[in-house]
Amino acid sequence: MSDVEGIKRESRALRGRIAESLAAGGTHFDQDDAQLVKFHGIYQQEDRDARRERKASGLGPAYQFMLRTRVPGGVLTPEQYLAEDELAGRFANGTLRVTTRQGLQLHGVLKGDLRALVRELTSVLLTSLAACGDVNRNVMACPSHPRTPAQAQAAQLAQELAVHFTPATRAYHEIWIDGEKLDVPQLEPPAVDPIYGPAYLPRKFKMAVAVPPDNCVDAYTQDLAFLADVRGEELAGYTVLVGGGMGMTHGKSTTYPRVATPLCFVRPADAIALAEAVLTTQRDFGDRSNRKHARLKYLVQERGIEWLRAEVEMRLGVALEAPGSVEFTDVCDHLGWSLQPDGKWALGIAVLSGRIADTPPMQLRTALRETIARFKPSIRLTGQQNVLLHDVDRAHRASIDALLRGHGVPTDPDALGLRRHALACPAIPTCGLALAESERALPALLDEIANVLDEIGLHGERLSIRMTGCPNGCARPYMGDVGIVGRSRDLYDLFVGGDWANTRLNRLYRSAVPRAQIVDALRPALLEWRDRRRLGQTFGEFFSDLAVVSAAES
Repeated sequence: MSDVEGIKRESRALRGRIAESLAAGGTHFDQDDAQLVKFHGIYQQEDRDARRERKASGLGPAYQFMLRTRVPGGVLTPEQYLAEDELAGRFANGTLRVTTRQGLQLHGVLKGDLRALVRELTSVLLTSLAACGDVNRNVMACPSHPRTPAQAQAAQLAQELAVHFTPATRAYHEIWIDGEKLDVPQLEPPAVDPIYGPAYLPRKFKMAVAVPPDNCVDAYTQDLAFLADVRGEELAGYTVLVGGGMGMTHGKSTTYPRVATPLCFVRPADAIALAEAVLTTQRDFGDRSNRKHARLKYLVQERGIEWLRAEVEMRLGVALEAPGSVEFTDVCDHLGWSLQPDGKWALGIAVLSGRIADTPPMQLRTALRETIARFKPSIRLTGQQNVLLHDVDRAHRASIDALLRGHGVPTDPDALGLRRHALACPAIPTCGLALAESERALPALLDEIANVLDEIGLHGERLSIRMTGCPNGCARPYMGDVGIVGRSRDLYDLFVGGDWANTRLNRLYRSAVPRAQIVDALRPALLEWRDRRRLGQTFGEFFSDLAVVSAAES
């Protein structure tokens, strides 16, 4: 067993000595409790920009914390969003960050402020419990307003999955809100979690609910995905995918990204039971000796889908139905104005890399705060790190447009260029795993690529560009047109050849490219695409087809 397994088993249902450490003060938790606070939605980090100077001065790390709010399906009330915004200014670094799993992160929190922050978060019925850690993480779902009863049912499944797989421990309430009772009854859970067991899962677990043909939740990257089979306006059931995952480690061939595999078809009433059977199979058979080899994707790849199907059938006591056919044709980013079925309007606002901040010339944080406080729209966060405002009266559209424009915030998605389809992880300075820059490097890199596109006659062509500071793949760089993955402080691997609907992996194109040479490395590929593509063929499709032809010829 890895060291983390021992920490989890001895944690007393995720309590550890977190409460004692908070009472003792100081700037950080010890190694064991730093692992356990992840289950409470908190990552212990440091300001890496200050590392060298502090070390030269004989000082230790400048510890700080990231708190992640679990927001199933990305659904927030206006009051909850405004509370997050206020907490970002009072306890964090003055920014909010939309994650690629439809959650919210606050960065730069000090240890002494954590308890007050979490208590205020729970006061608006939000939680950070299970936003991180070896449990089921935030459940993703399409953020658009449901247009049929079937779509509403699919969105509801995401909420039900989130509730069902929340860890059954009182530790979160005991530690962060001093054991005070919530508005809902709390039963004292057994000593061992009935779903997760004494050591929880071998690694994190990710779920999503999608409604084809739109793949805005990147279903093939999930450990478990439910794809709605809608017939007319009725939900017949779900085709279930298992074993997707993005993370890998440079130089370790036993780790790799993987797209999920169809497992079965399940009726709506049986979806929760099916999810539990898959998750507990991973709990019991996942690799607990090597955390880099512990995700469900390795079980599916190495033992096979038939083995998993037999194990799930045994746990359910019934035979599984064969999976249905699935067709994703696009990834809708839900940006711009759109009419809801009830006659109200929705507005999708682009947030580059998910960072909601006031950065001249755009005061995005202020604009969103003022818009939401004044017009009270419901909020949806997207898997593309953007913000949707739902339930807007037609009479308010012009006022909202004017307010946003007054703060430099564009509402026309066609004016965004490459920024429209770009994702990035935070990386340096906050993430301890980052090997290279990502979020801070992305804007200039997009401008450079856009200049090349203009120069070679490809102005206006769409490209999905995903950048991460390490190979763990939080921005899902192994899908889509171009993936840029950090190797070291200034070196990146480049991947090309995914499809626009994100149903297949791209491939390594160049390795260990210096940041300053990324655009030059991509230029020949862009020229080849321009000169040899079929009509309407995307960049990723062109290079995927080229790889297939090359393989056949060889």
